[in-house]
Amino acid sequence: MKRLFSLLFLLLLSSLAFAASPTNGVLPRIFAGWQLQNSQVHNDPSQADSVNADLLKEDGFKSVETAEYTKPDRKMSVKVATFNDATGAYAAYLYYRAPQWAQEEIADQAASNNERILFRKGNLLVDVKLDRVTPMSGGELRELADNLPKEEGSFAKPPTVGDYLPPQGMVANTLKYASGPVGLARINSFLPADLIDFSKSAEVASADYNTSQGTAKLTVISYPTAAISADRLRAVEAWHPAATDGSAAPPKVYAKRSFGLVAVLTGPISEGEAKTLLASVNSDPRVTWNENTHFDRNSNLGSLLVNIIILIAIITGLAIVAGFAFGGVRLVLKRMFPDRVFDRSEDVEIIRLNIGK
Repeated sequence: MKRLFSLLFLLLLSSLAFAASPTNGVLPRIFAGWQLQNSQVHNDPSQADSVNADLLKEDGFKSVETAEYTKPDRKMSVKVATFNDATGAYAAYLYYRAPQWAQEEIADQAASNNERILFRKGNLLVDVKLDRVTPMSGGELRELADNLPKEEGSFAKPPTVGDYLPPQGMVANTLKYASGPVGLARINSFLPADLIDFSKSAEVASADYNTSQGTAKLTVISYPTAAISADRLRAVEAWHPAATDGSAAPPKVYAKRSFGLVAVLTGPISEGEAKTLLASVNSDPRVTWNENTHFDRNSNLGSLLVNIIILIAIITGLAIVAGFAFGGVRLVLKRMFPDRVFDRSEDVEIIRLNIGK
């Protein structure tokens, strides 16, 4: 009987451990009452999005997991794309997020459009489709995000080039990011890829801005060094874009450089507004010098010389004091014990060698 009870107890623990363990992918088997029914993992980006497979590949796509979850009278479909790092997931999230979607508080970034919710956690991009939205949906998806693996270190940090775009006047949800020519074409950038030159580790962030004359597009390009950005700025200033939208005149292009950043602005905007908007794009480089350059008592050469002089003065003073002390003791002993300690008496025998006499 005891054996049977022990066996049943072990089976129960095994079943609970199996239920809580993850699948071959990254999705949990159970969360917030939702149970996984089936899931599939694919390494082909076309299984995630056949239209934008080349874009996903450029963003560092690794795999996609599709799954179905159920609970009593409820259904949910989940798609999780895994990228090499957070940069790829960040680029894909901004690309798939539509301007009309609402911001949500789930994981690192989230937006929703009724029953469809898109959120990013580190290097993971999660696309959820609910059969209906309930007051508990937000909490359930936050629990799902908490059960997903978390990337650590630099791989979990998204790019920062988008932070240089000023928030004032930006059209909601128009921020886009590209790290290659495919992404640049997908975000409808007016700049050609050869002008940006992605071979120099360029990163691009762009957004639309409301102006008094319409909507302008501001693009910020980040380069690793100021020398590269200066060279690219000269190329932009020498660039002559073709006319668009059937207009006879080519669009006006405004550009500036701030350390490793090149900001390019075009569209219906006055010159004064363009200068004001471009003035808001500023790089704040931080240089770390690993050599101690400050002067203190331990590293200042002048302080070292002063300390040497002080040491010599102390040794000299001690020598003088010791000399006076020795001389004083000698005089005292000579007075107390004349001709007995220091002076020789006349009857002291001296061995003499009378050589040469």
